[in-house]
Amino acid sequence: MTAAGTGTGRGTGPDLGTRTDARASTGTEPPPGPGPEPAPEPGPGHPARWLILGVICLAELVVVLDNTVLNVAIPALTAELGASTADIQWVINAYALVQAGLLLTAGATADRYGRKRMLLAGLLLFGAGSLAAGLAGSAGQLIAARAGMGVGAALLLTTTLAVVLQIFDAAERPKAIGIWAAVNALGFAAGPVVGGLVLSHYWWGAIFLVNIPVVLLALGAVAVLVPESRDPAAGRPDLPGAALSVAGMTALVYAVITGPEHGWTSGQVVLPALLGLTALALFAAWERRVPHPMLDPRLFRNRRFTGAVTGVVLITFGSGGALYLLTQQLQFVRGGTPLEAGLAIAPFALTVVALNFTGVSARLIRGFGLPAVITGGMAVLAAGFVVVALVGGGGYGGLLLGLVLMGVGCAFANPAIAEAVMGSIPKEKAGAGAGVNSTLAELGAGLGVAVLGAVLASRFSGLLPAPAAGADSLPEALGRAAGEAERDRITSAFASGLETGQLAGAAAVLLGGCVAGYLLRRAAPGAAPAVSPAPAVPAAPAPAPPAVPAARTAPAAPAAPDVPGPPDDGRRRGNRT
Repeated sequence: MTAAGTGTGRGTGPDLGTRTDARASTGTEPPPGPGPEPAPEPGPGHPARWLILGVICLAELVVVLDNTVLNVAIPALTAELGASTADIQWVINAYALVQAGLLLTAGATADRYGRKRMLLAGLLLFGAGSLAAGLAGSAGQLIAARAGMGVGAALLLTTTLAVVLQIFDAAERPKAIGIWAAVNALGFAAGPVVGGLVLSHYWWGAIFLVNIPVVLLALGAVAVLVPESRDPAAGRPDLPGAALSVAGMTALVYAVITGPEHGWTSGQVVLPALLGLTALALFAAWERRVPHPMLDPRLFRNRRFTGAVTGVVLITFGSGGALYLLTQQLQFVRGGTPLEAGLAIAPFALTVVALNFTGVSARLIRGFGLPAVITGGMAVLAAGFVVVALVGGGGYGGLLLGLVLMGVGCAFANPAIAEAVMGSIPKEKAGAGAGVNSTLAELGAGLGVAVLGAVLASRFSGLLPAPAAGADSLPEALGRAAGEAERDRITSAFASGLETGQLAGAAAVLLGGCVAGYLLRRAAPGAAPAVSPAPAVPAAPAPAPPAVPAARTAPAAPAAPDVPGPPDDGRRRGNRT
């Protein structure tokens, strides 16, 4: 099915230093657009790159685990900490809001002040927050600790990707990205299991304290192994841009998270949404004016970048929402516990892990190119949603087939989308690129849960029998049932709502795959990055080989002859760590 890329058919990329000099002499910068094919990158990358990747994935895993572990701890938090439903919502939302609001700023900060330095800072903050959360004596203390963990998580999610970009060459980048993405899936699958095992032997605080040894190990390994690097032409800090991006994303994500609870037309949702959109509009206007923007608006004139971010938003919209609905199905319709639901969904994540760790997705990218792999992967993912929606309500066999198809689609599409996003941004802006990718993924997933949850609620309420009319949840509706026949009608109404929501998620994913593939095919091979690149040099004198990829990294030579990517020059690789 695949063919190893050998560089055949590629042109030779122009010298980036020459391009920079040309801009200096003319006083203008070329707009994003077609450019020659990049030259293959020389050398194998940093000599310890695979060991460093393992360390980075360890740091990433602890963040992903923390999100999924918490789901099985909710009953314990309610019983042992005396947390109310509103408290539990804020324990979850405080982390999500802080993380989503800071992702873009965290990535730009890492580019400016050093990616290794910010990676260490993220680990320290995440570890301190985990300690405070584990020892919290009240719901308020736990909420504050979770907010602190969100700051550390934002730094970790962006800097891990940016560091990976600095240590891998273009030939190995797709596999490295695939492994990074697989660790996300592994954390998703392992979280409920780990949480269940910990809670079966210890109190609820232990689910946070188990992070401490992992953080300490990662701190030591990062300090010893990871080379420092930063953007040498970062310029002055863009403080107004940072403030506007944080305010805008936090308000917008808050509106998305609370929409299903308060109602989409309530003032508690509409006002934050308007404030968020206004702040983001001001952010975009400001970024067009400053000489060293945190996020260069010209990126959105690059078809490669636009196609890739479209894929990010719609694949996370569909998959985040559909997986949320699937957990509802497994718990409310099938009667499983959160742990049993997590184990039932595990084949999805394990399929992603198996395909990405073995490099299958990387070989597909080299053999068929980004547009084909993204479109095909998202089509397979959508097919998995359809199978789950139509036959997943029967025996586990139908559900298993759908989960495996979903895993195959994610394993193919996610690394290719990340490669397309990061390949549209100069390598010196790797942190900002990772921030863009992570921010859009968070926003897409939040919208998916909110919108597909609303589809479920609308369909469910429309099919309820008269005695249960107006019920906000399945348990409430079942409590109003007069007999077994009415209970069956209510359960069937809920199952119908789940099916409709999952089909809507499938349509969103399929649409995203088609749009992203179309835009990427329209983008000329080797489209130049929309931000003027400057040679990246190590922040510290210690030498370290080239670099390239992390799940969402900057411009670098593509993984295959038919994979479009911005031009790069081999002569400047030795200057990057």
